Amino acid sequence: MAELAVGKLARHLPRDHPWAFVVLAALVWAVLYWQLDRLAEAVVGVLPVARASPLGDALHFFIYDAPKVLLLLTAVVFAMGIINSWFTPERTRALLASRHDGTSNALAASLGIVTPFCSCSAVPLFIGFVQAGVPLGVTFSFLIAAPMVNEVALTLLFGLFGWRIALLYLALGLAVAITAGWVIGRLRMEAHLEDWVREMPQVATGTGAAGLVTVADRVAMGLDNVREIVGKVWPYIVLGIAVGAAIHGWVPENFMAAIMGRDAWWSVPLAVLLGVPMYSNSAGVIPVVQALLAKGAALGTVLAFMMSVIALSLPEAIILRKVLKPRLIATFIGVVAGGILIVGYVFNAVL
Repeated sequence: MAELAVGKLARHLPRDHPWAFVVLAALVWAVLYWQLDRLAEAVVGVLPVARASPLGDALHFFIYDAPKVLLLLTAVVFAMGIINSWFTPERTRALLASRHDGTSNALAASLGIVTPFCSCSAVPLFIGFVQAGVPLGVTFSFLIAAPMVNEVALTLLFGLFGWRIALLYLALGLAVAITAGWVIGRLRMEAHLEDWVREMPQVATGTGAAGLVTVADRVAMGLDNVREIVGKVWPYIVLGIAVGAAIHGWVPENFMAAIMGRDAWWSVPLAVLLGVPMYSNSAGVIPVVQALLAKGAALGTVLAFMMSVIALSLPEAIILRKVLKPRLIATFIGVVAGGILIVGYVFNAVL
Protein backbone atom coordinates (compact mmCIF):
# COMPACT_ATOMS: atom_id res chain seq x y z
CA MET A 1 0.00 0.00 0.00
CA ALA A 2 2.81 2.40 0.85
CA GLU A 3 4.43 1.83 -2.53
CA LEU A 4 1.14 2.52 -4.31
CA ALA A 5 0.66 5.72 -2.32
CA VAL A 6 4.18 6.92 -3.16
CA GLY A 7 3.68 6.12 -6.84
CA LYS A 8 0.37 7.97 -6.92
CA LEU A 9 1.93 10.98 -5.19
CA ALA A 10 4.81 11.03 -7.69
CA ARG A 11 2.36 11.01 -10.60
CA HIS A 12 -0.01 13.67 -9.31
CA LEU A 13 2.22 16.04 -7.33
CA PRO A 14 3.79 17.80 -10.40
CA ARG A 15 0.34 18.40 -11.86
CA ASP A 16 -1.64 19.28 -8.72
CA HIS A 17 1.06 21.08 -6.71
CA PRO A 18 3.89 22.06 -9.10
CA TRP A 19 5.68 24.42 -6.70
CA ALA A 20 5.69 21.80 -3.93
CA PHE A 21 7.09 19.28 -6.40
CA VAL A 22 9.90 21.63 -7.45
CA VAL A 23 10.87 22.38 -3.82
CA LEU A 24 10.77 18.71 -2.80
CA ALA A 25 12.75 17.62 -5.87
CA ALA A 26 15.37 20.31 -5.19
CA LEU A 27 15.81 19.11 -1.59
CA VAL A 28 16.18 15.47 -2.64
CA TRP A 29 18.62 16.49 -5.37
CA ALA A 30 20.76 18.52 -2.95
CA VAL A 31 20.94 15.69 -0.38
CA LEU A 32 22.01 13.17 -3.04
CA TYR A 33 24.54 15.52 -4.63
CA TRP A 34 26.37 16.39 -1.42
CA GLN A 35 26.71 12.73 -0.40
CA LEU A 36 28.34 11.54 -3.62
CA ASP A 37 31.96 11.61 -2.48
CA ARG A 38 31.10 9.76 0.75
CA LEU A 39 29.14 7.19 -1.30
CA ALA A 40 32.04 6.64 -3.72
CA GLU A 41 34.52 6.17 -0.89
CA ALA A 42 32.17 3.76 0.88
CA VAL A 43 31.57 1.63 -2.21
CA VAL A 44 35.26 1.38 -3.10
CA GLY A 45 36.02 0.67 0.56
CA VAL A 46 33.88 -2.48 0.67
CA LEU A 47 35.30 -3.86 -2.59
CA PRO A 48 38.33 -6.17 -2.53
CA VAL A 49 40.43 -3.47 -4.21
CA ALA A 50 43.19 -1.29 -2.78
CA ARG A 51 42.02 2.35 -2.85
CA ALA A 52 45.45 3.57 -4.01
CA SER A 53 45.68 1.05 -6.87
CA PRO A 54 44.93 1.96 -10.50
CA LEU A 55 41.70 -0.05 -10.35
CA GLY A 56 40.66 1.57 -7.07
CA ASP A 57 41.39 5.02 -8.52
CA ALA A 58 39.41 4.23 -11.67
CA LEU A 59 36.44 2.85 -9.71
CA HIS A 60 36.30 5.91 -7.45
CA PHE A 61 36.44 8.18 -10.52
CA PHE A 62 33.53 6.32 -12.14
CA ILE A 63 31.33 5.87 -9.05
CA TYR A 64 31.70 9.55 -8.12
CA ASP A 65 31.52 11.20 -11.54
CA ALA A 66 28.71 9.20 -13.19
CA PRO A 67 25.94 10.09 -10.70
CA LYS A 68 27.37 13.59 -10.23
CA VAL A 69 27.12 14.39 -13.93
CA LEU A 70 23.69 12.76 -14.27
CA LEU A 71 22.34 14.74 -11.30
CA LEU A 72 23.71 18.03 -12.66
CA LEU A 73 22.40 17.26 -16.12
CA THR A 74 18.93 16.37 -14.83
CA ALA A 75 18.65 19.64 -12.91
CA VAL A 76 19.81 21.84 -15.79
CA VAL A 77 17.78 20.01 -18.45
CA PHE A 78 14.66 20.33 -16.28
CA ALA A 79 15.24 24.07 -15.88
CA MET A 80 15.96 24.49 -19.60
CA GLY A 81 12.78 22.59 -20.45
CA ILE A 82 10.81 25.14 -18.46
CA ILE A 83 12.67 28.01 -20.16
CA ASN A 84 12.09 26.44 -23.58
CA SER A 85 8.35 26.57 -22.95
CA TRP A 86 8.64 30.24 -23.93
CA PHE A 87 10.76 29.46 -27.06
CA THR A 88 8.74 27.55 -29.68
CA PRO A 89 10.40 26.61 -33.02
CA GLU A 90 8.03 29.03 -34.78
CA ARG A 91 9.13 31.91 -32.59
CA THR A 92 12.79 31.04 -33.12
CA ARG A 93 12.45 31.02 -36.92
CA ALA A 94 10.40 34.23 -36.92
CA LEU A 95 12.95 36.00 -34.72
CA LEU A 96 15.88 35.01 -36.93
CA ALA A 97 14.08 35.68 -40.22
CA SER A 98 13.36 39.28 -39.18
CA ARG A 99 17.07 40.21 -38.88
CA HIS A 100 19.62 40.42 -41.68
CA ASP A 101 22.60 42.33 -40.28
CA GLY A 102 25.66 40.98 -38.51
CA THR A 103 23.97 40.94 -35.11
CA SER A 104 21.65 38.20 -36.38
CA ASN A 105 24.57 35.73 -36.29
CA ALA A 106 25.13 36.51 -32.61
CA LEU A 107 21.42 36.15 -31.90
CA ALA A 108 21.24 32.85 -33.79
CA ALA A 109 24.24 31.41 -31.94
CA SER A 110 22.82 32.54 -28.59
CA LEU A 111 19.47 30.91 -29.36
CA GLY A 112 21.37 27.72 -30.17
CA ILE A 113 22.43 27.52 -26.52
CA VAL A 114 18.85 27.15 -25.27
CA THR A 115 17.65 25.03 -28.20
CA PRO A 116 18.96 21.46 -27.86
CA PHE A 117 19.27 20.13 -31.41
CA CYS A 118 21.73 17.45 -32.47
CA SER A 119 23.13 16.56 -35.89
CA CYS A 120 20.24 14.15 -36.52
CA SER A 121 17.94 17.21 -36.56
CA ALA A 122 20.14 19.08 -39.04
CA VAL A 123 18.18 18.44 -42.26
CA PRO A 124 14.61 19.21 -41.10
CA LEU A 125 15.89 22.19 -39.12
CA PHE A 126 17.85 23.50 -42.10
CA ILE A 127 14.84 23.14 -44.39
CA GLY A 128 12.58 24.93 -41.92
CA PHE A 129 14.98 27.86 -41.64
CA VAL A 130 15.37 28.17 -45.42
CA GLN A 131 11.60 28.11 -45.90
CA ALA A 132 11.22 30.82 -43.27
CA GLY A 133 13.65 33.08 -45.15
CA VAL A 134 16.43 32.93 -42.55
CA PRO A 135 19.72 33.98 -44.25
CA LEU A 136 22.16 31.15 -44.96
CA GLY A 137 24.96 32.45 -42.74
CA VAL A 138 22.55 33.00 -39.84
CA THR A 139 21.27 29.44 -40.26
CA PHE A 140 24.81 28.09 -40.04
CA SER A 141 25.53 30.11 -36.87
CA PHE A 142 22.54 28.42 -35.26
CA LEU A 143 23.41 24.94 -36.56
CA ILE A 144 27.00 25.20 -35.29
CA ALA A 145 26.08 26.53 -31.85
CA ALA A 146 23.10 24.23 -31.11
CA PRO A 147 25.02 20.93 -30.82
CA MET A 148 28.30 22.45 -29.61
CA VAL A 149 27.25 25.04 -27.01
CA ASN A 150 24.15 23.72 -25.27
CA GLU A 151 23.03 23.06 -21.72
CA VAL A 152 24.35 19.49 -21.78
CA ALA A 153 27.89 20.57 -22.69
CA LEU A 154 27.94 23.50 -20.28
CA THR A 155 26.54 21.43 -17.40
CA LEU A 156 29.12 18.69 -17.87
CA LEU A 157 31.96 21.20 -18.14
CA PHE A 158 30.81 22.98 -14.99
CA GLY A 159 30.46 19.72 -13.08
CA LEU A 160 33.85 18.33 -14.15
CA PHE A 161 36.03 21.45 -14.50
CA GLY A 162 34.31 24.36 -12.74
CA TRP A 163 32.70 27.58 -13.91
CA ARG A 164 35.85 29.16 -15.42
CA ILE A 165 36.32 26.41 -18.02
CA ALA A 166 32.56 26.31 -18.68
CA LEU A 167 32.48 30.06 -19.36
CA LEU A 168 35.63 29.80 -21.47
CA TYR A 169 34.07 27.08 -23.61
CA LEU A 170 30.85 29.12 -23.91
CA ALA A 171 32.77 32.15 -25.17
CA LEU A 172 34.88 30.09 -27.59
CA GLY A 173 31.93 28.14 -28.97
CA LEU A 174 29.90 31.29 -29.56
CA ALA A 175 32.88 32.97 -31.23
CA VAL A 176 33.35 30.05 -33.63
CA ALA A 177 29.62 29.84 -34.43
CA ILE A 178 29.19 33.59 -34.95
CA THR A 179 32.35 34.04 -37.02
CA ALA A 180 31.82 30.95 -39.18
CA GLY A 181 28.21 31.90 -39.91
CA TRP A 182 29.19 35.48 -40.74
CA VAL A 183 31.93 34.31 -43.13
CA ILE A 184 29.62 31.83 -44.88
CA GLY A 185 26.98 34.55 -45.21
CA ARG A 186 29.50 36.93 -46.78
CA LEU A 187 30.53 34.30 -49.34
CA ARG A 188 26.97 34.35 -50.81
CA MET A 189 26.81 30.60 -51.39
CA GLU A 190 23.04 30.21 -51.72
CA ALA A 191 23.59 28.80 -55.21
CA HIS A 192 25.29 25.80 -53.61
CA LEU A 193 22.15 24.64 -51.86
CA GLU A 194 20.62 21.60 -53.52
CA ASP A 195 18.19 22.64 -56.26
CA TRP A 196 15.15 21.16 -54.55
CA VAL A 197 15.91 23.18 -51.42
CA ARG A 198 16.22 26.48 -53.31
CA GLU A 199 12.99 25.79 -55.18
CA MET A 200 10.92 25.30 -52.04
CA PRO A 201 8.31 28.04 -51.52
CA GLN A 202 8.91 30.28 -48.55
CA VAL A 203 6.38 30.11 -45.73
CA ALA A 204 5.20 32.90 -43.48
CA THR A 205 6.64 32.90 -39.98
CA GLY A 206 4.58 33.50 -36.90
CA THR A 207 5.03 33.33 -33.18
CA GLY A 208 2.74 30.36 -32.72
CA ALA A 209 -0.33 30.09 -30.57
CA ALA A 210 -0.18 32.14 -27.42
CA GLY A 211 -2.55 30.05 -25.32
CA LEU A 212 -2.46 30.10 -21.54
CA VAL A 213 0.38 27.96 -20.18
CA THR A 214 0.17 27.21 -16.46
CA VAL A 215 3.00 26.52 -14.02
CA ALA A 216 1.96 22.86 -14.02
CA ASP A 217 2.26 22.82 -17.82
CA ARG A 218 5.77 24.26 -17.67
CA VAL A 219 6.83 21.76 -14.98
CA ALA A 220 5.46 18.99 -17.20
CA MET A 221 7.52 20.34 -20.11
CA GLY A 222 10.60 20.29 -17.89
CA LEU A 223 9.96 16.66 -16.94
CA ASP A 224 9.37 15.75 -20.59
CA ASN A 225 12.69 17.43 -21.43
CA VAL A 226 14.45 15.30 -18.80
CA ARG A 227 12.90 12.09 -20.11
CA GLU A 228 13.78 12.95 -23.71
CA ILE A 229 17.33 14.32 -23.33
CA VAL A 230 18.68 12.52 -20.25
CA GLY A 231 16.98 9.35 -21.45
CA LYS A 232 18.93 9.56 -24.70
CA VAL A 233 22.35 10.70 -23.51
CA TRP A 234 22.86 8.74 -20.27
CA PRO A 235 24.49 5.76 -22.07
CA TYR A 236 26.98 8.17 -23.68
CA ILE A 237 27.71 9.69 -20.28
CA VAL A 238 28.29 6.32 -18.64
CA LEU A 239 30.47 5.13 -21.55
CA GLY A 240 32.45 8.37 -21.64
CA ILE A 241 33.07 8.31 -17.90
CA ALA A 242 34.08 4.64 -18.11
CA VAL A 243 36.68 5.51 -20.77
CA GLY A 244 37.78 8.49 -18.69
CA ALA A 245 38.08 6.28 -15.61
CA ALA A 246 40.31 3.84 -17.51
CA ILE A 247 42.56 6.70 -18.66
CA HIS A 248 42.54 8.15 -15.14
CA GLY A 249 43.54 4.86 -13.56
CA TRP A 250 46.04 3.33 -15.98
CA VAL A 251 47.56 5.98 -18.29
CA PRO A 252 50.85 7.21 -16.74
CA GLU A 253 51.12 10.80 -15.56
CA ASN A 254 52.12 13.27 -18.29
CA PHE A 255 51.89 10.55 -20.97
CA MET A 256 49.51 12.67 -23.04
CA ALA A 257 51.86 15.67 -22.88
CA ALA A 258 54.09 14.02 -25.48
CA ILE A 259 51.35 13.86 -28.13
CA MET A 260 48.78 16.48 -27.01
CA GLY A 261 50.94 18.94 -25.06
CA ARG A 262 51.35 22.63 -25.87
CA ASP A 263 54.97 22.12 -26.96
CA ALA A 264 53.95 19.83 -29.85
CA TRP A 265 52.97 22.29 -32.61
CA TRP A 266 51.19 19.58 -34.56
CA SER A 267 48.98 18.49 -31.65
CA VAL A 268 46.10 20.89 -32.45
CA PRO A 269 45.62 19.96 -36.13
CA LEU A 270 46.09 16.30 -35.21
CA ALA A 271 43.38 16.61 -32.56
CA VAL A 272 40.99 18.16 -35.11
CA LEU A 273 41.76 15.47 -37.70
CA LEU A 274 41.15 12.76 -35.11
CA GLY A 275 37.93 14.38 -33.91
CA VAL A 276 36.16 14.90 -37.26
CA PRO A 277 35.60 11.20 -38.16
CA MET A 278 34.24 10.46 -34.68
CA TYR A 279 30.57 10.63 -33.81
CA SER A 280 29.69 11.58 -30.26
CA ASN A 281 27.79 14.24 -28.41
CA SER A 282 29.15 16.36 -25.60
CA ALA A 283 27.91 13.87 -23.01
CA GLY A 284 30.24 11.20 -24.35
CA VAL A 285 33.36 13.21 -25.10
CA ILE A 286 33.67 15.59 -22.12
CA PRO A 287 34.54 12.91 -19.52
CA VAL A 288 37.28 11.70 -21.88
CA VAL A 289 38.54 15.28 -22.18
CA GLN A 290 38.70 15.52 -18.38
CA ALA A 291 40.88 12.42 -18.19
CA LEU A 292 43.16 13.62 -21.03
CA LEU A 293 43.76 16.92 -19.23
CA ALA A 294 44.60 15.09 -16.02
CA LYS A 295 47.29 13.14 -17.88
CA GLY A 296 49.09 16.17 -19.30
CA ALA A 297 47.22 17.12 -22.48
CA ALA A 298 47.06 20.87 -23.16
CA LEU A 299 43.75 22.69 -22.67
CA GLY A 300 43.69 24.25 -26.13
CA THR A 301 44.38 20.89 -27.77
CA VAL A 302 41.63 19.03 -25.94
CA LEU A 303 39.14 21.87 -26.53
CA ALA A 304 39.95 21.68 -30.26
CA PHE A 305 39.44 17.92 -30.15
CA MET A 306 36.13 18.28 -28.32
CA MET A 307 34.81 20.99 -30.66
CA SER A 308 35.72 19.02 -33.77
CA VAL A 309 33.99 15.87 -32.47
CA ILE A 310 30.78 17.76 -31.64
CA ALA A 311 30.58 20.38 -34.41
CA LEU A 312 32.31 18.69 -37.37
CA SER A 313 31.43 15.01 -37.21
CA LEU A 314 31.55 13.03 -40.45
CA PRO A 315 28.00 11.67 -39.92
CA GLU A 316 26.68 15.24 -39.74
CA ALA A 317 28.39 16.08 -43.05
CA ILE A 318 26.77 13.02 -44.64
CA ILE A 319 23.36 14.08 -43.33
CA LEU A 320 23.81 17.66 -44.58
CA ARG A 321 24.75 16.34 -48.03
CA LYS A 322 21.02 15.88 -48.59
CA VAL A 323 20.54 19.65 -48.68
CA LEU A 324 24.01 21.10 -49.47
CA LYS A 325 26.25 20.71 -52.49
CA PRO A 326 29.83 19.49 -51.88
CA ARG A 327 31.40 22.95 -52.26
CA LEU A 328 29.22 24.42 -49.51
CA ILE A 329 29.88 21.45 -47.22
CA ALA A 330 33.63 21.83 -47.80
CA THR A 331 33.39 25.57 -47.08
CA PHE A 332 31.43 24.90 -43.88
CA ILE A 333 33.98 22.34 -42.65
CA GLY A 334 36.95 24.51 -43.65
CA VAL A 335 35.68 27.68 -41.98
CA VAL A 336 34.67 25.95 -38.74
CA ALA A 337 37.89 23.90 -38.62
CA GLY A 338 39.91 27.09 -39.11
CA GLY A 339 38.16 28.72 -36.18
CA ILE A 340 38.74 25.65 -33.99
CA LEU A 341 42.45 25.60 -34.90
CA ILE A 342 42.82 29.25 -33.92
CA VAL A 343 41.07 28.54 -30.60
CA GLY A 344 43.41 25.64 -29.87
CA TYR A 345 46.62 27.52 -30.68
CA VAL A 346 45.59 30.70 -28.84
CA PHE A 347 44.76 28.88 -25.61
CA ASN A 348 47.81 26.72 -25.76
CA ALA A 349 49.84 29.93 -26.04
CA VAL A 350 48.19 31.90 -23.23
CA LEU A 351 47.25 29.18 -20.70
